Amino acid sequence: MTAIRRIWVTRAEPGATRTADRLTALGFEPVIAPLLATRSIPQAAPDLTGVAALAFTSANGVAAFASLTSDRTRPVFTVGDATAGAARTAGFARVQSASGDLDSLAALLSAQGPAVGPLLVPGALEPAGDLPALLRDRVEARALPLYEAVETGAAAPAAFDAVLVHSARAARALAALGPFAGQLAFALSAAAADPLGDRSGLEIRLALTPDENALLAALGNPLRRV
Repeated sequence: MTAIRRIWVTRAEPGATRTADRLTALGFEPVIAPLLATRSIPQAAPDLTGVAALAFTSANGVAAFASLTSDRTRPVFTVGDATAGAARTAGFARVQSASGDLDSLAALLSAQGPAVGPLLVPGALEPAGDLPALLRDRVEARALPLYEAVETGAAAPAAFDAVLVHSARAARALAALGPFAGQLAFALSAAAADPLGDRSGLEIRLALTPDENALLAALGNPLRRV
């Protein structure tokens, strides 16, 4: 694969800046043009009566929940290590990461048995996957929508060597801007890449595991400046 340097970061802020900083440290030139933005759903502090544990599928969910309540007493289960780090930074002391995708988180929770519930899942109004449905008949769980992802209407950068796709929602927005003749897209997972379809014109590469470390590793080494 030809070495690449300019990387289009499509994810919402503040994650886009975090990803850009990591790309810069690796020697790439990030181009931040988010296709999505998060918008809070106004509501009062959540009623945690009877809730035994919390499950987070994104750092955005952690931030949204932490802004509504100071309660940090319940154990937390997260989809991946970055989300686990966000939970610890927010003040949660008991945090377990599934270090994978939504199926990995469901498996981790199922292994705890019914006693881990009732489980509250704070997150997006339209999440990428339905964790309570995956846990049905194994762990009692309910979703708590705290924010929604909306398209920004941003245009594609004038020049980029590759584009990062962190979610299926971003992939749908990206596909609507195509086709991109023969350009590269690096996706966090097959589920994130699926909405791109064949008509996007993108040559799609997948991270070996559904986390950003693997996504950035898939980029290879940047083209050296001369």
